[in-house]
Amino acid sequence: MLEKIQVNDVQDIVIRFSGDSGDGMQLSGTLFSNLSAILGNQISTFPDFPAEIRAPQGTLSGVSGFQMHIGTQVYNSGDKADVLVAMNPAALKVNANQLKTNSIILVDTDSFQKRDLEKALFKTEDPFLELGLTTQQIVAIPITTLTKDSLAAFELDMKSKIRCKNMFALGVVCWLFNRPIDIVNEMLSTKFSKKPVLADANLQVLANGYNYGHNTSLSVSSYRVDTLQMDKGYYMDVNGNSATAFGLIAAAEKANLQLFLGSYPITPATDILHELVKRKDLGVKVVQAEDEIAGICIAIGASFAGSLAVTSTSGPGLALKGEAIGLAVMAELPLVIVDVQRGGPSTGLPTKTEQTDLRQALYGRNGESPIVVIAGSSPTNCFDTAYWASKIALEHITPVILLTDSYIANGSSSWKIPNMEEYPSIKPNDISLYTGDEWTVAARNEDNYARYWAPAGTEGYTHRIGGLERDYFTGAISTDPDNHQKMVDTRQAKIDRIADFIPELEVLGDTDSKTLVVGWGGTYGHLREAVEEMSKGENKVALAHFNFISPLPRNTESVLRKYDKIIVAEQNNGQFAGYLSEKFNNLPMIKYNKVNGQPFVVSDLIDFFTQEIK
Repeated sequence: MLEKIQVNDVQDIVIRFSGDSGDGMQLSGTLFSNLSAILGNQISTFPDFPAEIRAPQGTLSGVSGFQMHIGTQVYNSGDKADVLVAMNPAALKVNANQLKTNSIILVDTDSFQKRDLEKALFKTEDPFLELGLTTQQIVAIPITTLTKDSLAAFELDMKSKIRCKNMFALGVVCWLFNRPIDIVNEMLSTKFSKKPVLADANLQVLANGYNYGHNTSLSVSSYRVDTLQMDKGYYMDVNGNSATAFGLIAAAEKANLQLFLGSYPITPATDILHELVKRKDLGVKVVQAEDEIAGICIAIGASFAGSLAVTSTSGPGLALKGEAIGLAVMAELPLVIVDVQRGGPSTGLPTKTEQTDLRQALYGRNGESPIVVIAGSSPTNCFDTAYWASKIALEHITPVILLTDSYIANGSSSWKIPNMEEYPSIKPNDISLYTGDEWTVAARNEDNYARYWAPAGTEGYTHRIGGLERDYFTGAISTDPDNHQKMVDTRQAKIDRIADFIPELEVLGDTDSKTLVVGWGGTYGHLREAVEEMSKGENKVALAHFNFISPLPRNTESVLRKYDKIIVAEQNNGQFAGYLSEKFNNLPMIKYNKVNGQPFVVSDLIDFFTQEIK
């Protein structure tokens, strides 16, 4: 094997595959990240793709990317890339400002012709100089030509042959990182098991890409990434949507209830529906409704009938479901509403990430309509938060909104399949817990103020309940003003009481610091890395990251009052900061807000936090 110029031993590295939507970048990235996980790396991925089904080939709007961060201590998908695979000039241009100095750029020279440069709006014939990429290491390979040559003997049309070029690029990257391709071969064989010709073609091109790097003198440095000794157990690569589905399934089994999903497809939440519809073997029932409103109303019906009922959506769908959520609040029915946030308002940025639905989740209904709101903080944490959302809904007989976002829903991490015996029990507050003489729909548990849940059709427990106000004592329809005040207070008290049943807020980092960084939801990985990096220097900070938002953990105020300065970082214009200000007066709060459809950048966070401390 020919020697590379330099081998860099690193603890972590960021790689980005980028090209047209049809270039297979998502597949190449997924295969390499899975390979890295199998070999002992922690991983975090970020699929970044356009909303268009197929934008014009070679244009800036059609660039699709897949970024992965691999190493021994990985919290997020990384900032700037150490290695970029750019399959055309548009991919190079879109990602030029996301490259580190001395990073490696692998390009397909067949796609860097004059016409390709014009499509990407380059003004000269030297795209690297035009973009100021003068310190990067360029690896220029005629990938398309070599792919066609590799498949000359295969009975495939030319379009199918060219579509295999992503495997050539993957082969070169595997060589660059000294990764064996036998594991990738197994994954490809499984993926194309029903199309053996395509399987053989991709395997051939992958091997040729690897051998090209092996046999050709590429003047480029490479990387050797440290591996981690993982705890024993079963692992899988899981994205946030799948983890959410698994958490719902686990909760239903723990509660000994049937899981029911009433939903309508919407980006980026649809994969939850896809995952659950495959689980008929576990008794899961799924109905794809005709619209968002029908989806939640079907789920409310399933809750009325005694199922763990769920509906999934994104921001526009949550707006449509508002009236029905109010019905579930008034009727006091257990219901989990999963909102995978995306760029808005309206149709907005369907494939990009934001945290802009918080206010809608908290208040987006008519009347005093208190509700539980929790948020997932990483792809794997979506399992835990889905489990907790179900537990709270069933034990406190209330709707719960679970907020995730496009970044953690589509991104993936290596996940150790948990031992469910270690998870808390789920005991629905149903009629089996009622000890009174004569049950009515108004009967409540004195410990948590939740009414006792009686599935429709249970003999001896006939009742009527709906959207009209009911009498506190009898459950009959009531318009009495004093009773309405009492019911408004009771519904709020029930939500407030849940604070005694959820974990307290934890503080990470330098707890003796005078500055506290506050975040919530899917920004956890970037904030955690920023805080840990700052702990290595003089400007130390602490981190309080929220999963439970309504109600807040009971120790929230005591934690916040300890710090002279509180920096609330979120991907909106200050919704959580405003919420905290409503709850607690005179907090020394500073806001860090970005709403650009992309995840936070750790270096930007560190710069801002450092400036505020100084």
